[in-house]
Amino acid sequence: MIKIKVIGRKIEKELEYQKGMKVKDVLKAVGFNTESGIAKVNGKVALEDDSIKDNDYVEVIPVVSGG
Repeated sequence: MIKIKVIGRKIEKELEYQKGMKVKDVLKAVGFNTESGIAKVNGKVALEDDSIKDNDYVEVIPVVSGG
């Protein structure tokens, strides 16, 4: 299982690990894409194509923009 927490949105969930999962798959599972959220895997900033392993902890940080 992968534990996911979305910072500032009170979303915490577990996602079943699937072989070949990437950061972008985890973002999508909680309603984000690579432009609307930044992921930290086990405390380190991760890129969208970085692999996810079973038992990883992923924090999603929503991106705020405007002008």
